[in-house]
Amino acid sequence: MDNDDKFEVFDFVVNDEDEVMLLMYVREGEPDKPFVLLHPDEGTAILHRNNDDEIFLSDIGADIFDSLADADKLLVCELSRTDNEDDTEIVHAYEADIED
Repeated sequence: MDNDDKFEVFDFVVNDEDEVMLLMYVREGEPDKPFVLLHPDEGTAILHRNNDDEIFLSDIGADIFDSLADADKLLVCELSRTDNEDDTEIVHAYEADIED
């Protein structure tokens, strides 16, 4: 795995209130009017960060789609790219509209 590939991962976290957060490493450019398209039947989603950047998310569990069923926004946290986990910081935190 080359150094950039290890940063091309994501994870979902669900809190006690059944709110979902997407964690991923920071991407180039600022988020601008982000939105997400969910495809629960396929276990996928597409996050549109800005006009030049969209991210295909695959292998998403049914439990995540269940938690998002009544949501209108997805919280996204983009983390700094660092080899030392202790040095990781949140670079961008924003809400992406969930669109049909």
